[in-house]
Order: sequence, then structure tokens, then C-alpha cells
Amino acid sequence: MSLPFLPGNSPSRQLGKERFHKSQQFGYAAGLPMLVGLEKPGIGGEPVVGQSIKPNYSVYPRGQGRDMPSWVAFDKQVLCFEAFFQEAVPVSQDETYRIRRCKIYFHLEDDTVQVVEPEYKNSGMAQGILIRRQRVPLPPPNDDQFYHIYHFNINQQMVLYSRTFTLTNCDSFTRNFLTRLGVRLNNPATVPDDPYSKLREEIEKNMKPLRPYERRDTLKQFLEHDDKVLRFNCLWDEKENVFGDPRELILHYYLGDDTVEILEVLASNSGRDAVPKFLRRGKLPKHSVQMRQPGQIAERTVLNVISPTSQEQRYMLDNLKTGAVHEEFYKDCDLTLGEEVNVWGRRVTLTDCDNFTKDYYRSKYGIEDFTPVVYKVPPAPTPPRGVPPYNGFGSEEDSLSFCQGLHPKPPQKDFHKFMERCSVLNFCAKMVTTDPFDRDRVFTISFFLCDDTICMFEAPQKNLGMLTGKFLQRGRVKKPGQELFKSEMSEYFKAQDLYIGATLSFSGMNFKVLDADEYTLNYMEQHAEEFPKANVGNGLSKLRSMPEEKRSEIRKCLTLSDPSNTGFISYESFRGLLTGLDCGLSEHEVLVLGRSFSEREQPEADMGLMLAVAQDFLKKKPFEEFPDLDKAFTSRDLQKTGRLSTKETRTICKGFHLPLPEKLLGGLLSKFADGDEIDYHAFLAGINWVEHPAPIIMPEDALKFEVNAARSGAAWATVKNVDYSSLLRDVFSFPSNSGNPTASTTT
Repeated sequence: MSLPFLPGNSPSRQLGKERFHKSQQFGYAAGLPMLVGLEKPGIGGEPVVGQSIKPNYSVYPRGQGRDMPSWVAFDKQVLCFEAFFQEAVPVSQDETYRIRRCKIYFHLEDDTVQVVEPEYKNSGMAQGILIRRQRVPLPPPNDDQFYHIYHFNINQQMVLYSRTFTLTNCDSFTRNFLTRLGVRLNNPATVPDDPYSKLREEIEKNMKPLRPYERRDTLKQFLEHDDKVLRFNCLWDEKENVFGDPRELILHYYLGDDTVEILEVLASNSGRDAVPKFLRRGKLPKHSVQMRQPGQIAERTVLNVISPTSQEQRYMLDNLKTGAVHEEFYKDCDLTLGEEVNVWGRRVTLTDCDNFTKDYYRSKYGIEDFTPVVYKVPPAPTPPRGVPPYNGFGSEEDSLSFCQGLHPKPPQKDFHKFMERCSVLNFCAKMVTTDPFDRDRVFTISFFLCDDTICMFEAPQKNLGMLTGKFLQRGRVKKPGQELFKSEMSEYFKAQDLYIGATLSFSGMNFKVLDADEYTLNYMEQHAEEFPKANVGNGLSKLRSMPEEKRSEIRKCLTLSDPSNTGFISYESFRGLLTGLDCGLSEHEVLVLGRSFSEREQPEADMGLMLAVAQDFLKKKPFEEFPDLDKAFTSRDLQKTGRLSTKETRTICKGFHLPLPEKLLGGLLSKFADGDEIDYHAFLAGINWVEHPAPIIMPEDALKFEVNAARSGAAWATVKNVDYSSLLRDVFSFPSNSGNPTASTTT
């Protein structure tokens, strides 16, 4: 029993509905108003009564199968069908119709169809893509719909744009896909024969000879040995002929196709015309003396079956090859040193070969003897070219370039040495003289490794009574005792000539090297193979080679110098002992030994002074990006520990262009470092002059810090104590007498 149709008794269809929009039914086409909404749905997207909305794309509804759109689920999946269609040919006498094969591709992602016809040689027709990829409508009267997957099956006909295609077969993927979809596939169909294609095949078959040519496959040899050439030096001796002389040749054997090419080597002023090639590239027969005429040798031979005296001449192919000419050509196995090669009647002797040829014969044929054939007297040695003595004008290198050619070139400098070795070695020296006034003058000798130049400066002293500063202009300095006007190049001071204890002569004045800075000593010790005086091994070898009596005396003196048996003695006592016992060691070698077995202390910098100087630098620039710097540190601190490595901290400071000198920045990082990590919050608080200003420093305090920093980085070497017990164990293999010596510190 149904309820009466009254309000409240019937369910409302609008319950739960949220969309109530109306489709646009009218619009403009070509500037004219017209009805365009015949196929559009009604209110809320629901179809109007009696309206059926046709699907625009795939027949698969969204609610079935995978929960993905078709263009994702069926991406790059294509069904392939083999088909043909019959085309009428009304204007040809040889054919009335033509069977054209093609392939139909159905793209599952958007229901598009593509028809492609394979291209045939000399077909005379436009082939390739017959129908571009698109959605193809069904034939009338259903032309408002499009082909989808259920329209495809083999052994059936399809009409695509008024052209009837017959589907004959499909590939395995298409067959499996349609079978899983529930489509029952028909049996494959056969393609009817094309009469005109069969006619063309018969014509091409008749054009081929009854006996095919012999196949010679040389592709493998070409691919394996392409661009590989054997090179031989040859000699053609034609002294037997009138005005003949030995002629040098170069033979090239190409392994890719077994061809030979010969070039002639013409000496200067030989009187012969220069030709591109002595023998052009080709196969070289072994026993031919004269070149044959064109057509005299062919790959196929013919026989005359009728007498040539008759009016008609008939020929037939020589299937048995009775008249074939077989020639033997040179191979790589026929070319060995000392053998003669017949080059069209000319006897050419192989005298030598290059390294590639030797490796080839050694690996393939196992030949080891490649002794060259000597066929001419070795040339007389060129007499040395004398160089006139230096005349005093310009530099010696520049004057020598004028003697080496008509167009002199400037002397070439060692650019690699200039770029790679940019260090400067600094030494402290005093003048060797009897004058008490000049005896106390202190000089700094700087040696530039990039160009082996030397310059000297005199350190300022109070109440000296004379001007100080530059003493020697930078330049290369000649060693004393050399003749000025001579043919040989002069010898200049090198880096190996400068060491502690050496006596140098500059401009007629003698100087003795007394000391060197820390950087110089470290550089010389790190490059001990270039500086023999800084090689610890050389000094130890000299001590080990001393007689037993001398070694006992050294041990006794070292032990007496340490009455407390601590294992350490002062460097001055160590130096005086080795110098007084005449051990054959120079001052520099003694210093190197002391540094190797020593303990040294570096002066500690004042933390407050360093922070004050750093804030003074940042204030003068000025630098106020401390919040951004703090954010950069925090972003790199992934664990939020408040610490970063020294390398990362330095990188961030360099990225923000922190205006601090390199030595000052390195000193601050080392002060705030705890192992390999730095508390960046404390570091930022120390250099932040905006929030935590340091006391104002005076100019003399800043100068004091710079001097201390310079001394800490490049100060004159100071060795405090020497661990002589370790020296005795390493050099003389003597046990130490001290009860519990302090462990040695090696630098």
C-alpha cells in the first residue's frame, strides 16, 4: 500500500545532494547565438529525462578496476593488429587492384587509433603513416561515437574513414590482453596475394644471374683491424741502372683490407720531384712484373661459343672457371725484416718497422728478432756549435738568444715553477768583517723560490747612525769567483746554498747565515730531498759513521751534561758539544737534529687582546650580520648540540666574508676549539661588538698583537731542550742511563 502523494509522505530526491548548478545551454558560434547544450546534463550534472550522455573516452568506468585514471593505468600500452586493405587501380594495364598491408595500433590510454603502412622500395606510392593518431569515429549512422576496444577482433573488417581494413592477426600482448578482458578472438586470416607484387618479384628474380657471385665477407676483418696499419722502412737499391742510387721508402700495410701503400722519403736537395705516393693503395701481387690492362682480370669469366670469324658472336658464363686467373697477393705473414718485396718488378728490402708493428708480430706470430738492416753509414756527429763569450750587454740569457737564430726570442721562464713554488725563505744574517761598526748589523735575506731571486733588508736599530731598509735589490745573484766574459752560463745562488752556518758573498761583502724563521725550517724539513742540510737522515748517518772512540766520547759528554739524569739537556749545551767535538756537522744540521729530538713551547696569545683586536676589525668595516651568522651556524648544527667542526665554522665565516685576517681567525678558532669542535655560541658572543663590546684598545696594543702573531707564525726557531736519550738509542743504539726519562717529543 503506497502512501498518498502529500508533503512529508514521499522521500525527497534532493536529500544529500550538494550540486545544483545548471549547464549553459546557449552560446555563440561564429558570432551568432544558438543552442549549444543539447548534450549537456541538467541541474547538478544529472541527465535530463530521456537524455543519454555518450562517453567521451574509454569504456572502462572509473568505479571499476584500478583506482587510477586510464592514462596512468594504461600508459604506454598499445594493441597491435596486422591488417590489409584492397585499393582499386583503374588506370593501369598491369593491375586492376592492389593489396596493401599495414598495421593498426590502438592506444589504451585514450582510445586513439593509428594506421601505419611499412615502406617498400620503389613502390611509387606515399607510404608510412596513413592515419595519424586520433580517435576515429564509427561509420554512419553511428558517426557520433568512436571506436573502442570491443570493436577490435581479428578476421573481421573495420571501416576507418571510408576505407575498409581487414584485421588478419595480432601480437602476443594484444592476444593476452583481449583474452583476459573476455573477448573471444577469431582465427587468424590469410592475406591474399597481390598480383602486381608477384610480377615485380619475378622481374627482379629474372634480373639476377643464374650463378650467383661468390660471397666474400670481409666485414669482420674490417671491424677488427680498421685504422690499424703496419709501417715498414724500406730500401730500393737501383744502383744497377744508369744514374741509379738507393732510395728510401715507407711501406704501409692496412690490416683492414690487406692493401699496401708505399711512400717515398726524399732528402733535402735530392733533385727529385716530390710526388704524393710512390705506389697508390691497393693489393700488391707477389709475382707480377707489369700491371695488367683494365678488364683483363675480372671476377667472372665468359667463354666464346661461336668462332670470332662469324658475323655473330655468342658468349656464356664460365661456370667451371677454366679461364680464371688466380693471383697471390702479399699478406702480413709475408712481410718480415730483411725480406725482399716484389713491387711490380722492383726489389724492395724491408729494413725496419715501428713499435706497433713489432708488438703485432710479437703477439700474433711470436717473432722476437727485430734487428734492423744496416744499409748506410751512420752520419758523422755534428760538431758542437760554439757560443761566443758574453760581451757585457744585457743579461747572459738575452745575449745568448741572439746567437741562436736570426730572430731572437726572449728568454723563457719556468711558468710551472712560478705557479707551484710561491714560497719565500727568510734567513737572518750578519756581515763578516773586522769593522766593529758593521759587525753588529743584522740583515734579513729573502729567497724567492718561484724565480730563484734574492733580496736583502737591514733591520732598523736604534742609534745606528745610518739609513736602514733595502740593502740588495731583488734579483738573481751570481756566485763569487766566476769570470765575467765567458761562453758558459754563470752559476747563481740556489735555495740549497742558503742554510744556517753558510757564508755568502753578495757584491764583494761576506755574510754569515745565523738563523731562519719557523716557516723556512719547516719547509726545508718537509722537502728534505731538495735540501740535504735539512735532511735528518743525513745528520744521523754522519753520526753513525763515526769511529767507536768518538761515539763513546759523545755519549760520555752528553751524560755528564745531565747530572740529574732527566734525559734532557739544553739546546745550547747540545750545540756546543757537537760543534766542539768536530763531528762534521754544520750549524743547520745540528739545529735539525735538535729540532727532531726536542720539546718546544709556543707563546700563548692573550685571549682578551685577540677578541678586542677582532672586534676592532669588525667595527671598522663595519660588520653587523651576527644574527644571520647565528642562523647559518644553527642550520648546519643538525643535532642541535651547539657545536660544529672547525672546518665547517671556518667555511661559514668565509661564506659571510668575515673581515678578519687569516691568522687572527685561525687563532680565535683554536682558542674556542674543544678537540675538533667549536662552541659557536661562545665564538659569536666573543666577536659580537654590538651586544658584547670589548674594551677599547690602543694602537700600540694592536701593533703588539700583530708582532706577537707574526712571531708565533714565522718566528725565529727556538729549541728549548733536547732529548739526548732518544738520540743515543736511535743513533748509537746505547741504552739511556736515566731512570725514568721523559718521553721524547718529535716535531
